[in-house]
Amino acid sequence: MPELPEVETTCRGLAARLEGRRLDAVDARVPALRFPLPDGFARRLTGRRVIHLGRRAKYLLVHLDDGQVLIGHLGMSGRMRVFAANGAVPPLARHDHVVFRTDDGAEIRFNDVRRFGFFDLTTEDALAQHPMLEPLGPEPLGNAFDAETLAAALAGKKTPIKAALLDQRVVAGLGNIYVCEALYWADISPRRSASSVPGKRAERLVPAIRRVLSEAIAAGGSSLRDFAHTDGGLGYFQASFAVYGREGEACPRCAEARHPCRVRRIVQSGRSTFLLCSAPTIG
Repeated sequence: MPELPEVETTCRGLAARLEGRRLDAVDARVPALRFPLPDGFARRLTGRRVIHLGRRAKYLLVHLDDGQVLIGHLGMSGRMRVFAANGAVPPLARHDHVVFRTDDGAEIRFNDVRRFGFFDLTTEDALAQHPMLEPLGPEPLGNAFDAETLAAALAGKKTPIKAALLDQRVVAGLGNIYVCEALYWADISPRRSASSVPGKRAERLVPAIRRVLSEAIAAGGSSLRDFAHTDGGLGYFQASFAVYGREGEACPRCAEARHPCRVRRIVQSGRSTFLLCSAPTIG
């Protein structure tokens, strides 16, 4: 599933093409994705001008000139592709489920093979209370996220720290890949109890999360299976992974040592976790 850096990359690509443009036509080619499309979906969007593109956690937010906000989620395999009016526009593909056409002739297609993505419509006034957004914790790259805030969210939690960081109520937008990477750089075992992280460990973890996310965004996200930029290009942060997907490889911090630590894979709550062979069980 695309995580925060991939959604942020998509958001920036769409903003460059959509902000200030009018939606001249909207073609909903299916009645439902993960959920049914809102009643009158195409009609309510057609003719509206895009004021601003934003992101909250893993959600795209398209703010319109009439006070509506289009909420989009890429799901497991969703992609937003932009085709300029003066470029080659291929025929619609089987899984191009929603098509937006702008007043400058551009075409934006939402393609989703697994149909786990979704769109919803709300208003500016009701946005913060939307059921998908209201429970979310702070943005990890925002000013509201610091060691003290993280410590408060982890207090009393007996789950492993990795599971706690995947809880969107603790911090918004993190997924399996970037949690593994951040815990490695913070020198925290993914199996450590979340309640034991507040203090010096939280002070290491917050900047590690910020660093990993910022570097991933700069690299255009990670393309492992389905993710691609709005222009079809691929992110390349996967080339910089320290531990994720690198089972059996040497730790990048001691790769030149005579006996370097090796990355190993364990399973937590049904998901792969990557850590060093020398990492303590609860350290």
